[in-house]
Amino acid sequence: MSPEHTTPPRRQIGTTGIGVFPYGIDGSVFGWTAGFEAAIDVLDEFHGAGGTLISTADHYAGGRSEVMIGAWLARQPERERLVLATKIGRHPDTPGLSARSIRAAVDNSLERLRTGYLDLLSFDGDHPETPLEESLTAVADLMASGKVRHLAVSDFSGARLIEARAVAGSLGLPFPEAVFAEYNLMERGHFEAEIGPIARTQQLGVVARLPLASGYLRGDFRTRDDQPSSPMFAGAVRYIGRRGNKVLRTLETISHEVGQNIGRVAIAWVLSKPGISAVVIHAKDGPALLDVMPATELHLTRQQLARLDRVTD
Repeated sequence: MSPEHTTPPRRQIGTTGIGVFPYGIDGSVFGWTAGFEAAIDVLDEFHGAGGTLISTADHYAGGRSEVMIGAWLARQPERERLVLATKIGRHPDTPGLSARSIRAAVDNSLERLRTGYLDLLSFDGDHPETPLEESLTAVADLMASGKVRHLAVSDFSGARLIEARAVAGSLGLPFPEAVFAEYNLMERGHFEAEIGPIARTQQLGVVARLPLASGYLRGDFRTRDDQPSSPMFAGAVRYIGRRGNKVLRTLETISHEVGQNIGRVAIAWVLSKPGISAVVIHAKDGPALLDVMPATELHLTRQQLARLDRVTD
């Protein structure tokens, strides 16, 4: 491994006992903006740089994301060194979080991913039509069979997360040990006011999604004339304006100070926050991945972090 790919230390995901390198891959681009060869290239570059956490969902590209990851995973001699996470609840063939849907969704994901177990299974969004007891009991059965190691949630409200932990505790069922949540310089309010405090109190691991705000914090979108190449990055357009420009200017100033590009600085800000285990990054090809993975573990000063905090309050 070359010096510019110096591997950062592992971080623990809550109380799971799973250690990961702080940069993970977000598989939502696979099968959509990234074809098979590009996906393999990204995963090879990621693994070669020391990456371990691969995050996807059963509904991404209708399941093609999992298929592509599975094709790559089948070539890897040491599956146990990787941390594989997938989300269920939104695939049209297995919607919701009923026991039947959960069992079928996990079996389908394992088949597509060509693996015998999932390190992290996430409930993808709240599905209140199914009692939490039913969903958590189904997960308990999957854990007993060895198909699932740990439970996580994604896009849960703070109240629903607390309820899930309470139901699990009262019935002796598996409880969420990690949270996948959107968190970046442009989207701070919900996480910092609601999810973050619960995660810290409950010792949950946090994996931050969209740390680059759909590509906006790479600096790719400066004016309304800068149109995204894919609908996947359309969310970046809403940040164009006075506030967004101030954030980009501050990032650029700090990037010159530290000698790293603004995307890396934006990610370093997320990773500086208490309780953040990792970020998961969109990358449509190898160069896009290497553009944001830091050359070394990037630590911003207190003053630099404070300036980013102020400009995005």
